[in-house]
Amino acid sequence: MKVPSAWEIVPILEKGNRKLAVSFEKNKDWIQLIRSFAGARWSYTQRCWIVADNEEHRQKLGLRDYDKTMVYCDGLTDLIPEVRISITAMVAQMRSKRYSEKTIQSYTKALGVFFHFFSQKSIAEITNEDVVRFNAEYIIAGRLSASYQSQFINALKVLYERTTEKKLDLDRLIRPKKPFTLPQVLSEEEVAQILNACENVKHRAMLGTIYGAGMRRGELLNLKLTDIDSKRMMIRIRQAKGARDRMVPLSPVVLEMLRGYYLQYKPKEYLFEGQYGGRYGERSLELVLKKVVADAGIQKKINLHMLRHSYATHLMEAGTNLRFIQELLGHKSPKTTQIYTHVSSQALSKVISPLDRLRLIKK
Repeated sequence: MKVPSAWEIVPILEKGNRKLAVSFEKNKDWIQLIRSFAGARWSYTQRCWIVADNEEHRQKLGLRDYDKTMVYCDGLTDLIPEVRISITAMVAQMRSKRYSEKTIQSYTKALGVFFHFFSQKSIAEITNEDVVRFNAEYIIAGRLSASYQSQFINALKVLYERTTEKKLDLDRLIRPKKPFTLPQVLSEEEVAQILNACENVKHRAMLGTIYGAGMRRGELLNLKLTDIDSKRMMIRIRQAKGARDRMVPLSPVVLEMLRGYYLQYKPKEYLFEGQYGGRYGERSLELVLKKVVADAGIQKKINLHMLRHSYATHLMEAGTNLRFIQELLGHKSPKTTQIYTHVSSQALSKVISPLDRLRLIKK
């Protein structure tokens, strides 16, 4: 008998009697099995099968004890079983395709919010008009970002691409117009201020490596000792955004920082480890930067990604080829890298205002 790829069996009490609420993806074998159970019925309100909770039924369903249930995704426990089953199956599919856990969590959370908004509707009943209403009444009314709206559309598409019975037309889902925003960058002097304000050699090495190699926060924290090749002066960044590996040059200054840090802290596996071992925490690194920026006396709001933006901009201002910068940053498209041409102060400073060419009388 073919077992459904996603299912949920929850022990419940119905009028004082022990029952099992059984939900699963559409599966002919299981429908036939459930119908063979004495007293089995379909609940239209809960959208699941209700059967007596006894040893015979548990054995046929593969249950051996009274606390075995399907593990659902976080934040979905109060949704109707059918919706939970579909989202959980989507999560399993995304993991098999090696989506990042952050993307999976973001999609799951967005879908949880959406189906809470339409709590009485099943997967098959959702229409394109419902999506328009959710965008208007929840996303836009709540002043949520265009990127959140786009992420929500992505989540819907992943969920409904594997749904056969649906009213939703995926081709008619409209993405928001993406706003064009320039990355915020620091001057070389400001980067020096930040690094010079680091009293802790570990903190200095972490921030120095992010800037010195143009890394994302997660890329830095995922580095292992074996990823540093001091003989070839290269750093291997494994399975970064887009599940791609890349190599970046190891700056001699960064190497000096890392050697001083290693002699003092002796990490065992990850290049940067927490107080009790294991991968250093993302939130902890954010707090490190916040403190150092305050110690440096810099008033502007700075985040870790600005160090990466600054690395790319400073390379461009030094005359580095755009194609090389693309490879160093791990950008899939050169269009992503071209945004740094808009923030290069060196390039912009060469532009002469037409006002400067006018012969004005000094007054």
